[in-house]
Amino acid sequence: MKNKETYYNALTENNGRLNEIDLGEKLGFDEKETREIIAQLLFEYKIEYLAHGACDYSLMKTAKRKHKKETQYQ
Repeated sequence: MKNKETYYNALTENNGRLNEIDLGEKLGFDEKETREIIAQLLFEYKIEYLAHGACDYSLMKTAKRKHKKETQYQ
């Protein structure tokens, strides 16, 4: 979905300055379409609900995990 990628990229650049609905309207989306895009991005774990400035959504942060091998099991 092109609109979803457009919104995601704009959200990345927005950095919490505009709220999520205003950002969608700036891109030419109505409120219903913006909420649908947000729901899809939440479902895909690309964004998370987090009060961040004017916007209530933030990009998901990838967790870097170190894998430690256990040499002995007891």
